[in-house]
Amino acid sequence: MGEACAGGGWGFYYAGMKSGTRYYHNPRCSKSRGGLVLLADRGITPQTIEYLQQPPSVKELRELLVMLALPARGLMRTGETVYKELGLADPALSEDELLEAMHANPILIERPIFVHEGRAVIGRPAENVLQLLD
Repeated sequence: MGEACAGGGWGFYYAGMKSGTRYYHNPRCSKSRGGLVLLADRGITPQTIEYLQQPPSVKELRELLVMLALPARGLMRTGETVYKELGLADPALSEDELLEAMHANPILIERPIFVHEGRAVIGRPAENVLQLLD
């Protein structure tokens, strides 16, 4: 793990995760589509992962959390029906249990997530993806 990125709020540098530029994308989400347009306008074409069809593994989710400097709950969409159905608001649930729930139910994962040069950011608002290009 590297240093915190001062002032940007976009997490940590993480050398352990596979290198490359990736974009965890939901094509039905306007914010996700908007982030891709912003990147394309700057000549960036990330590997696009439609995470609802290809859910990240628990290991990948853990690595993303390190780069985002977030606990598992910080990456969860708490307004989703499945969040309530599975009782995921229970504070007794461990990080591993929450990660397993996100892997099994990827609709719970906040989107989009842009990974670039060992750093990551959630693209909400879409302009957040630009923070990793400076």
